[in-house]
Amino acid sequence: MLTIAISSHVNAQLPVAPVFQSAYQKGTRNVSGAPGKNYWQNTADYQMQINFNPETRLIKGTVEIKYTNNSPDNLEGIWFKLYPNLYKKGVPRKSKFNERDLGEGVKITSISVNNQSRDTASLIIDGTNMHTKVPTLSAGKSMSFKIDYQYVLNKGSHQRTGQVDDGAHFIAYFFPRIAVYDDVDGWNKIPYSGAEEFYNDFGNYQVAITVPKNYGVWATGDLVNGAEVLSKNVFKKLQAAEKSETTIDVIDSSDLANNAVTAQKSFNTFKFDAKNVVDFAFATSNHYLWKSNSLVVDPVTKRRTRVDAVFNAKHKDYYEVIDFARKTVHAMSYDFPKWPFPYPHITVFDGLDQMEYPMMVNDNPTDNTFDAITLTDHEIFHTMFPFYMGINETKYGWMDEGWATIGEWLISPMIDTTIVDDYGVAQTGSLSGGKDDVPIVTLTTELKGAGAFINNYPKPGFGYLFVKEYLGEERFTKALHHYIKNWSGKHPMPFDFFYSINTGAGENLDWFWKPWFFETGILDLAIKDVVKTAKGYQIVVQNKSNNPLPVHLMLTYQDGTTEKINTSIVAWKDGSKEFIKNIETNKSLKKVILGSSHVPDKDKSDNTFTVKN
Repeated sequence: MLTIAISSHVNAQLPVAPVFQSAYQKGTRNVSGAPGKNYWQNTADYQMQINFNPETRLIKGTVEIKYTNNSPDNLEGIWFKLYPNLYKKGVPRKSKFNERDLGEGVKITSISVNNQSRDTASLIIDGTNMHTKVPTLSAGKSMSFKIDYQYVLNKGSHQRTGQVDDGAHFIAYFFPRIAVYDDVDGWNKIPYSGAEEFYNDFGNYQVAITVPKNYGVWATGDLVNGAEVLSKNVFKKLQAAEKSETTIDVIDSSDLANNAVTAQKSFNTFKFDAKNVVDFAFATSNHYLWKSNSLVVDPVTKRRTRVDAVFNAKHKDYYEVIDFARKTVHAMSYDFPKWPFPYPHITVFDGLDQMEYPMMVNDNPTDNTFDAITLTDHEIFHTMFPFYMGINETKYGWMDEGWATIGEWLISPMIDTTIVDDYGVAQTGSLSGGKDDVPIVTLTTELKGAGAFINNYPKPGFGYLFVKEYLGEERFTKALHHYIKNWSGKHPMPFDFFYSINTGAGENLDWFWKPWFFETGILDLAIKDVVKTAKGYQIVVQNKSNNPLPVHLMLTYQDGTTEKINTSIVAWKDGSKEFIKNIETNKSLKKVILGSSHVPDKDKSDNTFTVKN
């Protein structure tokens, strides 16, 4: 078979914004995609004492923070995030909440800086942001904070956190935290609106959570005092699950019926330890079942990850979720991205949302197996992006949601071979070139309408998928691993990704990155002609779009046989608008269909060609 591309070479260069050019000049980032020799990031370590009353939903906490300024700058003030203030009356938000669900927000009852008590009036609170002046925090020095606070957890308008039912709660973004100060933007002062997601520094967490008896707690990090807070039988089953390839009912219906889940004290304090993570979340329930197993995720070290499903017995889909979750962790470790699952456990909690947190997932029950599989693997895949990689979701949602989307596309059929997951494919094609069609690299905070979905999820997912097809399995995995090695535990920005993949692949892919991520336009291919030749047939495909798209052809011959012929985005590497595929065959060709389940196309009326022989 012979392939011919018609056109001239296109010289593409990515438009690097001034803030990133400045980072290259300062040496904090490198045009190879790696962290620069002067790269730095600040850290915040948290010790927390949390009391949660499920009846009143009151959260009272003490947070002690050790903040280390690794930047070259002297900081005169510190910015904090108060994410629960999304539910405070009068705070601007993009999410629509019922007025009855709004309250007074976070109340800071005391604060000290370097063990010196300060008047809470010195705190300037503006919605979900809080800042205060401090004694100069010099470069390379640390500062300690101790904050006492309280607020009432939301019951309605569940947005990533809140009450699930009378005896179950998923509690996230529940503590004052120091905002990110980085080498590109300085302080992250973008308020939380309920739409965009999060950006936090890596740190260590030691968290003690006190709840009434019979309430179990699941959280980011390792439970370090399970023998004290769980019943002997439940703790014994948990220990077994840590080493078990088969699923164990850590909490079963008889444990619940007999109030035999926790130690029978009025209150139990569950203690968790999490190292080098960007956030901490927990969930609690007095009536949920708990299924658990584990698997080896790193064949070299034999390190295991425990997989949990914690759920209401009436939600029948959750009896299978434990299997879907386990298969997802296995696929991530051995198939895609072929990177050992980086954390000691992942808990899928039966909640009211579809949201990820380090080592935790808050997933609503579903009505069918397809939705249960795709939801489970999508949210668990976020473990790598944004948590292991420290992505700024607030500004660059595509840098993690696009990966979760391709993860979902690839892993779902590994769990169930009958699945064809075309999440977002039709919308990407039909909405291309429309009013909400903007470049993928548009800041997440500036996206509107359908563009907020397309640009965060399927379109970047296609970008990754098309490069994967172009590079091939081995070279793509090498390039992706290069990116992961460069930026795990750090804060990659868009150009760090593009240039890391270029370097890891050993090829400049800017000819693809530029039109796909930095430009817009209709996504549309067409079969222009099919011509009989001396050796077979010549198929002429026209690119009516501004973007490189794979050319996937299904050939049907007069004898009823079919043949698939796929050409990657290489078809358009030189900027051509027509691509000729020469087919050598002795058989008579009947019909040619252009396209496949993961190639968006705005107008499919010209994708089928009936051959006249």
